[in-house]
Amino acid sequence: MTTVAGALSGLPPRLASLAAAATENDAADQPVRGGTLIAAVHPEPSALIVAVNNQYANAVVSSNIFDGLLSYGEDQKPRAVLATAWDVSQDGLAITFRLRSGVKWHDGTPFSSADVAYNVLEVWKKVHARGRITFAPVTSVETPDALTAILRLSRPAPVIMNALSPSESQLIPRHLYEGTDVRTNPYNLRPIGTGPFRFKNWKKGEYIELERNPDYWEGSKPYLDRVIFRSLPDGASRAAALEVGDLHYLPYSGVPYSDVARLRKNPQLRFESRGYEYSAQIYVIEFNLRRPHISDVRVRRAIAHAINRQSLIDTVWYGLSQREDGVIPRSLKQFYTEDKPTYPYDPAKAEALLDQAGVPRKAGGERFKISFTPSPSTEAYVQAAEMIRQDLKRVGIALNIERYDGPTYIRKIYTEYDFNMLIQGYSIMLDPELGLTRIIWSEGASRGVPYVNASGYASARTDSIVKAYRSEQDPAKRQALFRELQRELGADLPLLPIMDSPFFTFSNQRVRGLETGPDAARSALADVWLQPTGAAR
Repeated sequence: MTTVAGALSGLPPRLASLAAAATENDAADQPVRGGTLIAAVHPEPSALIVAVNNQYANAVVSSNIFDGLLSYGEDQKPRAVLATAWDVSQDGLAITFRLRSGVKWHDGTPFSSADVAYNVLEVWKKVHARGRITFAPVTSVETPDALTAILRLSRPAPVIMNALSPSESQLIPRHLYEGTDVRTNPYNLRPIGTGPFRFKNWKKGEYIELERNPDYWEGSKPYLDRVIFRSLPDGASRAAALEVGDLHYLPYSGVPYSDVARLRKNPQLRFESRGYEYSAQIYVIEFNLRRPHISDVRVRRAIAHAINRQSLIDTVWYGLSQREDGVIPRSLKQFYTEDKPTYPYDPAKAEALLDQAGVPRKAGGERFKISFTPSPSTEAYVQAAEMIRQDLKRVGIALNIERYDGPTYIRKIYTEYDFNMLIQGYSIMLDPELGLTRIIWSEGASRGVPYVNASGYASARTDSIVKAYRSEQDPAKRQALFRELQRELGADLPLLPIMDSPFFTFSNQRVRGLETGPDAARSALADVWLQPTGAAR
């Protein structure tokens, strides 16, 4: 057998040195099996399926446990996962999926087309915040054999082919959920999936442990033996854990924004801002249109002019984002338009609008007082709330900031509608029909369903635009409808866009194989491996 040294011995010294280095680099880039990846995500997940709550922390963990029918590459086109082939009929009323053979649930039960039919009809259509709108046109799912599923539609729905990723439309096991309430099924907390990792343990408030699925359908993957998602509520603690090597992987901007510049200089860490494009998330202020004062569009427009959004970005988020002027972010170039109402910072104009709305300053300068509820998902929202309070105080509006834990926030906002204004993120998604429709379509509103039309917004004109783009198969006409929608929402202002979500990932240099595609931050860690200590570069 010829050794590497023997093969290089006949080369000139310089070439031999270069060839040896290249060989070592190639070997260093070969996946190494084994090891435990230590990650963190905040807030701690509330459930380990996204159907009952599609908050990003739930998706980051559960996408390792569950698969979808498809995933999406750098080109944003579908790639095979549990579906190996697919076909949309010419009239758009049937979508046929050919399923991967030999796939098993983690308990050994075979995966089949019956699972697909159950998920489409009973989970995505009925429970999922976005899915209940996305899959509404599906009238039935035919299963002529165990590896074929045919979705029958009442009308064309191009959006469906953009909604089948593991983090958006997870496939959960029919045999463990059928006949139960999906929202309260105990397997939401100890899930059984088909993905690269199996659930092992969840010690609430401390960690979630996943272990390698030895029967995973994708050959030798995953490479890691275990993944542990730690619960570290304090951002400074997460930053410190990264620095000393106690954390290997931290997605979704898990450190204080004030620490980013310093951490990026650390040679042991890698910074990455890619991997969030699929979500196209923006931060918004949402108004409760049922409430006095807020129900007047002149007041909402005044508030929009009174808030210094650029100052928020520069101060709270250390400039790690860009301002957005509409509900569809600039990154979605095929849908975005500049031709719409916008609200630049102008306190004098805000004062004039408030006077016109019949809410003059009283003795002491105050016009009225309302509540403001920041989402509990990041402390940055609380800091932003304090700045917004100062901005609105200047025009005579007094804010009472109300803070809640995660479950209470969901109940207050989406069941009781007990708020005036809130700030949080909404994922608009690569196809805005996926993420935007649920927020602004009156027919999609449903009490108790998280992240669905909390504002109570209902507009016949907006509803007609939604109805049109949901069935329009011509891409150019569909894009034009989304531009018209931006103009309508800019005028009605049920929510005020602030900025792109300032998402980024930090990882240790030992972590290899992390994806950078559109949904990488919420993708399974099947390709990830740990470079042995001392070999990282």
